Amino acid sequence: MNPTEAAELLGHAAAFDNRNPSAAAAVAWAAALEDVPLDADAKAAVALYYRTPPQNPNERLWILPHHIRTLRTKIRSARLENFQYEPIADETVPEYLARLRGQTQAIASGRIPAPTGRLALEGAPSRELMGELEARGWEGNRTVDDEDTVEAELIDSVRRSGPLGVVCPVEKCRAAIGKPCKAPGGTDRQPLGKPRLKPHSARLRAANGIPEAAEAERAAEEQRIRQMSAAHLAREADDIPDAVIVDEEAVS
Repeated sequence: MNPTEAAELLGHAAAFDNRNPSAAAAVAWAAALEDVPLDADAKAAVALYYRTPPQNPNERLWILPHHIRTLRTKIRSARLENFQYEPIADETVPEYLARLRGQTQAIASGRIPAPTGRLALEGAPSRELMGELEARGWEGNRTVDDEDTVEAELIDSVRRSGPLGVVCPVEKCRAAIGKPCKAPGGTDRQPLGKPRLKPHSARLRAANGIPEAAEAERAAEEQRIRQMSAAHLAREADDIPDAVIVDEEAVS
């Protein structure tokens, strides 16, 4: 944009804000907008600026060169919203770049009407994709009447792997799927107990598919551990030497 074109643009802006453009202002605007041409989009940027009310009703709108640049770019980008490049067969990289630049400029400038709708995806899944899905247990577009079955399948499909993928079987914990196990007890901030760094052993066994022992087996195991602990303590007690009684009078 040269000073003459800038003066014309300032005259267009004066119709909105009643400014008094000068030759010095035209030279300054030309320097700020030297790479912006005076076209319909530049004048449309002025209209777009004055179409928007200010945040403060008492504030006076006064358009500046950077407003012209920003709003003109916004107007041209809006025409490219639904643009999709139209390639040709066997085109080289330079040919692709030249055609892409030409199509983009033609639509952005308004010389070619902008696309009015988004392109929809067409076609069915390929045979390779269907084969991969069926190999992983997909049975096609089947219908299930039982709502409970559908809910169970949805829960199973999002279940996490590892110990957090199952509910903790410990009665005093019962941490839900995806939630860490809790330590016993609690505080005002954490009434359910503090999260454990490691899941309960029972939860690890459940995640690995190891069945829990029966109540009688668990009781027998606990009794065996108690007996081993008692025997160990007894051995420790036998190893303690007898206390030596010291006669204080003899020592003195």
